[in-house]
Amino acid sequence: MQAYLVYLIISLHMIQYTSQYQTKIDDFSSLHQLKLNPNNRWIQLSFILPWDNLVKIYSKKFNQSSGAKAISPRIIIGALIIKHKLNLSDEETLQTISENPYMQFFLGLDDYSPEILFSPSLFVEIRKRLGQDTFNEFSELIMSLSLNPSSTQKGDEQPSNQGKLKIDATVADQYIRYPNDLSLVNEARLKSEKIIDQLYILLKDEFPVKPRTYRKVAHQRYLQEAKKKQKSAKSVRKAIRYLLNCVERNLRYIDAMLDKFHGVEFPLANKYQKRLWVIHTLYDQQRKMYDEKSHTCTDRIVSISQPHVRPIVRGKQGKPVEFGSKLGLSLIDGYMIHETLSWEAYNESKDLQKQAETYKLLLGYYPELIQADKIYATNENRIWCKERNIRLTATPKGRPAKKTAAQIRKEKKEYAERNHIEGRIGNAKQSFSLNQIKAKLKETSSTWIAVTIFVMNLSRFANLLNTTF
Repeated sequence: MQAYLVYLIISLHMIQYTSQYQTKIDDFSSLHQLKLNPNNRWIQLSFILPWDNLVKIYSKKFNQSSGAKAISPRIIIGALIIKHKLNLSDEETLQTISENPYMQFFLGLDDYSPEILFSPSLFVEIRKRLGQDTFNEFSELIMSLSLNPSSTQKGDEQPSNQGKLKIDATVADQYIRYPNDLSLVNEARLKSEKIIDQLYILLKDEFPVKPRTYRKVAHQRYLQEAKKKQKSAKSVRKAIRYLLNCVERNLRYIDAMLDKFHGVEFPLANKYQKRLWVIHTLYDQQRKMYDEKSHTCTDRIVSISQPHVRPIVRGKQGKPVEFGSKLGLSLIDGYMIHETLSWEAYNESKDLQKQAETYKLLLGYYPELIQADKIYATNENRIWCKERNIRLTATPKGRPAKKTAAQIRKEKKEYAERNHIEGRIGNAKQSFSLNQIKAKLKETSSTWIAVTIFVMNLSRFANLLNTTF
């Protein structure tokens, strides 16, 4: 027994352990007594941000003279920065802020409060109200604090070309389930059944018997095919035909039920009306592709909840097709700018001139060199750049000129530097989740992307000021 006690004492000295029967919460050191560390990243960032100018841009979108008392713009802007920096959900962002006094200081609060600052739904409203243009202005403001634009020279003399502009394009993937024809048609079936359920509640007197949709049989038929480890094209096609017939029958029921509402445009909430339109469109597309034995069509819908999303073929290894918005991006001294946001596939070479003009607008002169992929080296772009004394990294047309070894090394180096923007794009997708846009609407998704790029630029700005962020 004595030996055991000696062993226990030695063990307790070797391992520091806090029992589950720890100090009472009332005796724990209060946050009001806590002194904040001035070297904390949120403390440092709070002092370098131009809050007044950011709030001025923010306030353009809101009427401060009417309505209920609004939440401080600094709190909203700061919460969005925290959300996208840490890649948190709306709910997790507010929960994290309520637990962290440093973040609350960053938001401009005078005292620590464990309360949730506002409802998570406000994030959605903010994304709707502000739009991508507001956060693009935020980015331009941050860039203007570290970039050195050229002052206007005397007379009509224009400043000479300076610096390098890197440009590229990518896809900001929406956070959606990978679409296939079988699952899409089945989802259309499920959502059309829900519309029938809602209409039947309003039409019990007109329809004493609920329209039969055979949903259990249809569900089993879908699972039978979906759970197969190895699916043959013939069996998948047969299952799609069955589900298409189910959707067609449901749509006939819905049309017949809607005819019973005289003088009413649509008896259900707007979301059901939009959903019904999407289901009709998806059915027409899927029926057409089934009849033509094809997998492509114009403006193809790949998500019922997000019908604006389109498949964009990029031809990349392992991921030939992406689903989201296509972005035309440029990189100026480490800062990212997105010139174009399109939900349709387009040729990114059209962005070059606009991106060069933005460079001039920010700095007062054109770049000396544009570092871009070969797709940007169209005849139109070559001529446009030559007229403005801008070099392209693309190979010149015609007979190759004789070059010295130094010239060859310089060109290889300049072309390799184009990889910097690809690295920044990769960082945006890996660290800032630019490839997982979780907003549902087209407008809020665009805002989400703009906020992400703003926070990336903010990180660059902080690094230039030797501040960890």
